[in-house]
Amino acid sequence: MTVQLNGIAHIYITVQDFAGCRPFYAALLPFLDMQCLIDTDVLYYCVGSRTGIAIRAASAEHADTPFDQYRAGLHHICLRARSVEDVDAVTAFAREHGARIVHEPREDDWAPGYYSVLFEDPGGTRIEVNFVPGKGNLASEVELPLPAERQARLSKP
Repeated sequence: MTVQLNGIAHIYITVQDFAGCRPFYAALLPFLDMQCLIDTDVLYYCVGSRTGIAIRAASAEHADTPFDQYRAGLHHICLRARSVEDVDAVTAFAREHGARIVHEPREDDWAPGYYSVLFEDPGGTRIEVNFVPGKGNLASEVELPLPAERQARLSKP
């Protein structure tokens, strides 16, 4: 027996500097057609686009610990856009709101037609927004797992 998931219900991101990150997410999440559900001094949580995204203040003992994508835990989040134009619109939004663009929108080898941008929030958490046409790697013509050479290339930091 297998269980097919219906997406990701929500993502909580613990941030080192809640006051510094909250304005960024208060602009980004509504731009992504999400609505605020909770807005307190330690939690900002929005729902919409079939998911929920929250930022939460780090506990006092971790308030001085910066985000490190290679430490155990979250590496980055990737949100699926509905078009290449949406990826480009998010890129413009991120740039206008001071995000550090890690890589400009580009095609990649992750799946046929994979197109994405990668940027960082004010605390350094990496957010990717991608578009994959059709079924991507789940298309019948794609053999899984991917060839070893491609797996090795995609596994490099």
